[in-house]
Amino acid sequence: MASSGACVTAAGSANEAPEIPDNVGDWLWGVYRFPTNRNDFRRNLILNLGFFAAGVWLARNLSDIDLMAPQPGV
Repeated sequence: MASSGACVTAAGSANEAPEIPDNVGDWLWGVYRFPTNRNDFRRNLILNLGFFAAGVWLARNLSDIDLMAPQPGV
């Protein structure tokens, strides 16, 4: 009967946690596996070049900060 008063949603009952679709779970597993896979040279090279580029960017953009300058209020 359609009008029995029970409300059933696509996600199931209100007490159940919504399930993560397989493609999202696979994507999250891939995101986790990408930096943690130690046997993949290409991925490690990509990550190391990214870390190097981030370090160069930080060094270039933070090089004008004088750490030895007297601090106000000290």
